[in-house]
Amino acid sequence: MTAQIIDGNALSKTLRADVAARAAALTARGQQPGLAVILVGDNPASEVYVRNKVKACQDNGLHSVFDRFPATLTESELLTRLDDLNNDPNVHGILVQLPLPKHIDSHKVIEAIAPAKDVDGFNVENAGALMTGKPLFRPCTPYGVMKMFEAHNIALEGANAVVIGRSNIVGKPMAMLLLEAGATVTITHSKTRDLAALTRNADVVVAATGRRNILIADMVKPGATVIDVGMNRDDNGKLCGDVDFAGVKEVAGFITPVPGGVGPMTITMLLVNTIEAAERAMQQDRD
Repeated sequence: MTAQIIDGNALSKTLRADVAARAAALTARGQQPGLAVILVGDNPASEVYVRNKVKACQDNGLHSVFDRFPATLTESELLTRLDDLNNDPNVHGILVQLPLPKHIDSHKVIEAIAPAKDVDGFNVENAGALMTGKPLFRPCTPYGVMKMFEAHNIALEGANAVVIGRSNIVGKPMAMLLLEAGATVTITHSKTRDLAALTRNADVVVAATGRRNILIADMVKPGATVIDVGMNRDDNGKLCGDVDFAGVKEVAGFITPVPGGVGPMTITMLLVNTIEAAERAMQQDRD
């Protein structure tokens, strides 16, 4: 058996066409969707991510505001800028690229973003809404993974799902969305004893640890769906994920590649969340 590849680039293209159509409809009614992106410092990976996000906005009819600040920016200056963006009616989504310099409290910054503009879905109010099954925004990476399941008709109701990783950005919200879809979910992490015993019984595995080869072929149930959220470099400096792709694809039923799997979906769902925020804002203005 060779797994069917879940192509994130192809699915993203379809979803972005819908984003562009919705953006055009809003713009025609006088409400062009706007996303503000803030980058502090000169982290090379962050620069690439931000550039891709800004370009995705421009390519799909969204207005983007890009603020680039030096690493010497103070926390109070950043909070003041966020307050300005919270009150700007032309900005519907706000994203602060992480990580931030050590002298800035990331939690305080995330909490300073208005929940209605927190398109990453990271602040406490939005995380709590997700926990109770009433999300305002679904965090972009797990949301993208759910769209992949949907596009390939992967049955989640009653499925055994294992999430490897417990971060607030991927692991925890991924588990919540899988629960909401009716899966039985096990969250595993670096302290988990006998990870393989859990993954071998899983119909779905989502690997999100940032550790190469955390999941190998003999840990996977034949026919399982394997989603690789990891971003690492192999010994030759080539981009790879958390999953031993070459081995696991011979066992799994579906698998995402790295690159070209979950990565493109994350930015796409950021656009979707921004469109949803703009549509909500327009509805509130009408009400």
